[in-house]
Amino acid sequence: MTSSSSASTPGRVVPGAADIPVVILCGGMGTRIREASEKLPKPMVDIGGKPILWHVMKTYGHYGFRRFILCLGYKSDVIKNYFLNYREQVADFTLKLADDHTPTFHNTIGDEDWEVTFAETGLLSGTGARVRRVRDYLTGPRFLLTYGDGVGAIDVAGLWDAHQRGGRIGTVTGVRPSSRYGELRTEGDTVALFAEKPPQVGWVSGGFFVFEREFVDKYMDDDPGMMLERAPLQQLARDGQLTLYPHDGFWMGMDTFRDWTELNQLWDAGAAPWRVWAD
Repeated sequence: MTSSSSASTPGRVVPGAADIPVVILCGGMGTRIREASEKLPKPMVDIGGKPILWHVMKTYGHYGFRRFILCLGYKSDVIKNYFLNYREQVADFTLKLADDHTPTFHNTIGDEDWEVTFAETGLLSGTGARVRRVRDYLTGPRFLLTYGDGVGAIDVAGLWDAHQRGGRIGTVTGVRPSSRYGELRTEGDTVALFAEKPPQVGWVSGGFFVFEREFVDKYMDDDPGMMLERAPLQQLARDGQLTLYPHDGFWMGMDTFRDWTELNQLWDAGAAPWRVWAD
């Protein structure tokens, strides 16, 4: 594995973060990135030898969050086995094959201060249905939510502060991803400006949310096909209960093989903007 050498960003730990649940949607099939995920659930597709899910969790961990709830679906066994064998994959150990085959570890590489709940939320469930099905694990007055297939240099402490200041039920991180195409600005038949991959003008959801616990009970039901991005969030917005947290920095969803290639190139070059944590 090639490790990124970009400098870590000092993180302000959110007060009480260790007890606040972080829900990560991990049930998707990744049909648009099949070249990289033919045998894997999408959150397990790697960047620099580590699943993108790991990168997402490391981002939250940088700000003090350690309680993760993974909403599983497609090939959930792959995600479970990765974490069940997490330390064995990276640490030095000795294995005596004449006894009970229990490894003796020689270093602490692979130790993470994480508590991970693996929740089977259905193979074909909608994103909203997955969140609804983990409601019993959402202890406390609020929780964070994101997707297991997007990374960003998100100031999670800033997001948390914005939610507190907003005083609303939900807060969404707004991002401006770059266009995939060059923009031409013209004057008659003359090109006055050629901009390669300019950022979008308006905000789009970057998928890093904070919600009050009541969001699950008031805006969601038991419909197995319910999509978070449709009725729940649309109604929340209509009710004036959704705060925008603007993020002008790096963000990228891994939706295509091209995205996967670009993210790996950034990591391998030591220029991954989302790597806010120290090794």
